[in-house]
This record gives sequence, C-alpha cells and structure tokens, in this order.
Amino acid sequence: MASYCMTVSRLRLVLGDGARRLHVSAALSAKASVAMSRFEAGSAVNYEKLLNNISIVRKRLNRPLTLSEKIVYGHLDDPVGQEIARGRTYLRLRPDRVAMQDATAQMAMLQFISSGLPRVAVPSTIHCDHLIEAQIGGAQDLQRAKEVNQEVYNFLATAAAKYGVGFWKPGSGIIHQIILENYAYPGVMLIGTDSHTPNGGGLGAICIGVGGADAVDVMAGIPWELKCPNVIGVKLTGSLSGWTSPKDVILKVAGILTVKGGTGAIVEYHGPGVDSISCTGMATICNMGAEIGATTSVFPYNHRMKTYLEKTGRKEIAELADEYKECLVPDSGCHYDQLIELNLSELKPHINGPFTPDLAHPVSEVGATAQKNGWPLDIKVGLIGSCTNSSYEDMGRAASLAKQALDRGLKCKAQFTVTPGSEQIRATIERDGYAKILRDVGGVVLANACGPCIGQWDRRDVKKGEKNTIVTSFNRNFTARNDANPATHAFVTSPEIVTALAIAGTLNFNPETDYLTDSKGEKFKLVAPTGDELPSRDFDPGEDTYQHPPTEGGSVRVDVNPQSNRLQLLEPFLKWDGKDLEDLQVLIKVKGKCTTDHISAAGPWLKFRGHLDNISNNLLIGAVNIDNDAVNKIKNQLTGEYGGVPDVARFYKANGVQWVVVGDENYGEGSSREHAALEPRHLGGRAIIVKSFARIHETNLKKQGLLPLTFSDPRDYDKIRPDDKISIVGLKSFTPGKPLAAVLKHSDGSSESIVLNHTFNETQIEWFQAGSALNRMKQLQK
Repeated sequence: MASYCMTVSRLRLVLGDGARRLHVSAALSAKASVAMSRFEAGSAVNYEKLLNNISIVRKRLNRPLTLSEKIVYGHLDDPVGQEIARGRTYLRLRPDRVAMQDATAQMAMLQFISSGLPRVAVPSTIHCDHLIEAQIGGAQDLQRAKEVNQEVYNFLATAAAKYGVGFWKPGSGIIHQIILENYAYPGVMLIGTDSHTPNGGGLGAICIGVGGADAVDVMAGIPWELKCPNVIGVKLTGSLSGWTSPKDVILKVAGILTVKGGTGAIVEYHGPGVDSISCTGMATICNMGAEIGATTSVFPYNHRMKTYLEKTGRKEIAELADEYKECLVPDSGCHYDQLIELNLSELKPHINGPFTPDLAHPVSEVGATAQKNGWPLDIKVGLIGSCTNSSYEDMGRAASLAKQALDRGLKCKAQFTVTPGSEQIRATIERDGYAKILRDVGGVVLANACGPCIGQWDRRDVKKGEKNTIVTSFNRNFTARNDANPATHAFVTSPEIVTALAIAGTLNFNPETDYLTDSKGEKFKLVAPTGDELPSRDFDPGEDTYQHPPTEGGSVRVDVNPQSNRLQLLEPFLKWDGKDLEDLQVLIKVKGKCTTDHISAAGPWLKFRGHLDNISNNLLIGAVNIDNDAVNKIKNQLTGEYGGVPDVARFYKANGVQWVVVGDENYGEGSSREHAALEPRHLGGRAIIVKSFARIHETNLKKQGLLPLTFSDPRDYDKIRPDDKISIVGLKSFTPGKPLAAVLKHSDGSSESIVLNHTFNETQIEWFQAGSALNRMKQLQK
C-alpha cells in the first residue's frame, strides 16, 4: 500500500500525488501493487491545525460557526488578525492543493512559467479531460485525441514534471471525479481551475473553482484571496426514494435561487435528510451548485462519506475524520444568511431547461409545458455521465431501467450516450456488466472525459439551426453549449430520468405514471430505478494513467515552438500609466444573458486554449449586440462598417483605440475560464461595465488588469449608446469602497456622468496598477 507517515497523535497523513487507489482485496492485489508505484509524499491531513484555527476564530467571533466557516476560517493565513465579516472583507487563505484540467492548465502553467518560480509550493495536479471529442466511441475517440493534441499533452506533461505537478493522462477521467476518488477529504480546502470544482463538497471539502491566475498564486505559495462568503443553509428533511434522486435536490434549489441567487455565498446542506443521500449523490448536488453562482457547496461529514473513503482506499482518513468530527459538522445554533428547507420525501423528479439550468419543471409537467411553448417533444439524444452524474450508483440506476426495457424487447428510441467519470468507473461498470446493458439498450460508451457536456461533440444527426431536443444528466445547458447549435433545446435532469426518456423518446412521458408498449404490444410501467451505492467487490482501478512528478525536475525541458498555433508564451500586459481612462470606445453593448460561453466559446475553440492570440478570435462572438440584435456583428466606429467583434477589437487596438464592454445582469456566468478575461485585455479592452458580475469572472478580470465595474444605478445601462465614448475618471484616487465616475460622451455632442461601483481591495488595486496580478507578483520578487 501507499506509505503512510503518522505522528504519535495520528494527525498527519501523507497522501500521494498519484491516484488514491488503495485496493486491499486479494482479487485486486496485483493491480493495486502496480498503482502504488505512483505515490509520493504530498499533501497532509492536519486536523490539529484546522482545530486550532477554528478555536481561535470562534473565540474571536464569540458565536457558533457553520461548517463552511469552520473549514474556510480554518485555512486563514492569519486567524488571529484577519478581519472577518461575511460578504464584506477579503480573506487571505492557505488552500491545501490545486487541481487543473487540461484546457485551463495550459494558461495556468504558461503563467506559472512566466512567474520564474522553480517548483510549485503545494501539491498540484493536471487532468486531461477537456480535449477529447466525442465522435465514435471511447477507444477510438481517445486515440484520435492523443494524436490531435500531442503537442499540448507533451507541453502539459513536461511542464508538470519540471515544476512538480502530478499529471493524469488522457483517458484518466474527468477532473472532479478523480478529485473525489483521490484527493478530496473532509475539511480539505482545494482550488481548481474549473467552475465545477465544488463537486468535492460531497466529501465534506471546501473546493472552489477559480481562474488560472488564482491557481498560480497558490502554487507560488502566496496567500489566496476570497471575499468572505455569506452562507446559505439548505435544511434537508425526509428521505429520497423511488424516482427521486440527488440531482433533483439541486434542480429544485436552482429553481428557487436562480442562476445568480448563490453569488457570494457558500451553500451548506444540513439536517436529517442528509443521511439518505450517498456520498457521490452529495457530490452531484455540490457540483451543480456552480449553476446558481455559489462560491461552493458542502455537506457535513457522515457515515456515507466514511464508507466512500474506505471503499476508495482511504480508511485512515476516515478514522481521523471520526476523531475530529467536531471540526467537520456545523455548530449547534449557527446562523445562516438565508435558509431553505426541503422535504426529500415530498420532492418530485425534476427536469430543468431549456437554455438555462434554473428553469425548473417537475418531470410530470414538462411535456405539457413543452407543448405550450413550442419546444420539440421528440428527443433526439439522451446523454448520461459527465462530472455531475457518472458515479457507480448513477450508472447502476440507469442500467436497472435499461435492463427492464431489454427484458421487454425494447431499445432506446432516442440516441443514447454514456460517459464514465473516470477510468476506475469505466473499468468497474465493464466488470460488473452495467456497460454491456447500457450498450445493449442502444447506448454508446464514450471516453472517460467531458465530451458533449462542454461542447466536445462531433454531432451529425441534426444540422445547425435545426430545432431539436436533447436531455442530459449534465450541469449546464446554455444556448449552443453542447453541440454548437443554438436551436438545440437542452434539458438537464438525472441519469435515470434521461434513460427513461431516451427509452420513451419523448418529453411527454412521466415514468412514474405513464406506460410503455413492449415488443409484444403489451403495456407496462418502468419500476423505479435501483442501484448499489458502491461496488460490492471494490473498484477495479483499470489502466494506470498517472505520471508521477520527479523529485527534481530542473533538467526537464519544456518546449513551446514559436510557430505553434496552439501554444504561445505570454508577454506581460502594460502597467497602468497613472492617468484616467479617457474616451474608451464602446466595443459592444451586450443585450441579455452573457455567459463565459458567449464571451469565449468552447467546443472547437478548446484547441487554442494555450495560444492567447488565436483564441482571442472568439471574443464575444456569441453575445447579442443590442444595436441590431445580431450575434458577432458590430459597427466599427472608425470606419462605419460592420464586422465581427474580435475583428473590430483588433482594428481598434491597431489604431490605438482602447475600448469598453457594456453588459447586463450576472455577466460572466458559467465556466471559470479566464480566457474570457484574458482575451479582452489582449485585444485592447480596459473595462467591463455591467449591472452585476458572476463571482469567478469578476475576479478573473481583476487578475488581468481590467476594471470590472457595476452601475450604481442599474438604469444607467439604458443611458449608454453603442457609439458612445466613455471616460473613467477618479483613478488617481482609486481606493477600496470609493466609487468611480464615468463620463458618457454621445455622438450628438451631449454628455452625462454616472457613478460606477467596484469591489477592489488594496491588493487588487495594485494588480490594476501593475497591469495584472502576475506583473505584481514579479514586482514583489525583485
């Protein structure tokens, strides 16, 4: 087994930076011995330090603490002197580790290389899951991805080796499933360069999605800043049963809070209903908390987590968690800023969509709603898996329904795809027969990767612009998110509901009450799904897909070809010149929802994630221009001609014209992708002025030296005209809490002033003045 290093008090447990697959059964001993060669001394479970910090803060605040407060404040850089006020102060934290997926790791590692530091200061890993396109099937798609992305994979593997980062090769699985299986544990604080990092909250961890520049801070050993979160409590009573699944909890909560209702807050689940949810089910709920804008979500430590830790080879951590459970549950009498109560016994299966993950419908009503709204009833494709729902339990419950259909001579009427969350899950469902059942019912098992969930889907059954419906067990369903077709109506639900609807072939089917007709013409109802929480024979680890970082990586060479169209070394942004920003041209005034998918599209653009100039050609190409209700068609105010957003931005930059973007509510909702901040900075943008921001995107903009500003009066959005020039004044006295002013200069010669708010603290103002957070880091090294 992996070597453990315990102190007399059993407080420190050295974990490997490789897979945490400690299989103890005799049947798996041979595979386990191979896997164990990948471990190294790495992060440490230190509940003593966590307990000490919690005690200091509790004494200072003189009140009971929520679970999330315990873990967050337990990681304070200065628990004695740090000012703590929910929703107001910025906390300086010391996360335990960093995780990066391959699409975001490229820019994160390029920034780390630019920092000049020799090695990461905390255990860190890279996970190759985003660049594998779903086309034919798992093996073929994986092999094609290795060939197409060889240059990028080689860069990531060598950069990881040089700087002490663990590297999970293509085919390993989705980052969040790997983290749950290997690195998350109760009380840990982990940051990840993906918005669904909160998945780890299912194991009682505080796991937060960030941009690459934040990851660089932590990897550099610099305290990481986070605005002190508010805490939303969700009290669960009753118990899940029948067709209702953990996914329905977050689908219901999303309907209550909407896509921005959790912004600036941690969602903390508690109450007697928690114990009816499996550990991976809790992870599902936390994962999709990203869709309500929450900083993260978390569950209290319980026996379901203990069982999962033991089954994934971490019995020693479970024993430590038992000893320090007081640190891993909320204090009695703690206060929540908002409290939601859900009776799980009364909760019904839900399906959310289309086009937004907070449009919630009971499955029993979605058919009628679809008919009323003109949404296509026929389901073209059902897709299960993804980082949200690809556990052993998920696959088992879906397979139980597929088996019922097969026994009645039926197959899916819709196309059906299955995405295992990890190599361990894939190998185990193959061994236990679930994969065969899902194939037999008409399913295609895809690679262990993100695939269609993030737009990596070479879909050919419908033409672009053709109106159609798909149902998925994913987490996000923005316009064109999955297949680049804006006419695709995507609905999000549980894997079991996806499977049932794929068998029926229509949205107008409620599996709780409606009948199917079998191959003999007889009517029957599907019995509610069942599935084991965890495999009875332990997990099969599958293939060894982990690259252990060498003890000394100084001799490793990391090559970036200057002629590459996929990788590009970074040039530092110019620092602030000390003057107000005068006469910024409005590049585009965005109408309505503008997610990070609108700002920096994914899908085929993922191949340019390591090349800032090339990927900047997708800047805001999905945003709607309020001037003409068109997408990627704006007026070049210098020439009078219309062109694509990135083309006009490049023209302005080439002619020395700096610009600003004007947007609506919750601007930057969605992914953590910092390219949505890097691209406007690279092409000459200086400020983004909107009604409100999503948390991660606002931070990413600050990190790159841009000014994310909000209207003091949201109605001022209407005052800005698409051909305006805007001057942002007051920057010489730029201070925390003091608004800035903007002068709007209209083309008719008139002008007016408005007030703009900001959330910059003193450190973040230094980022702006230095030109970026990375520039500031370099200044401090001198």
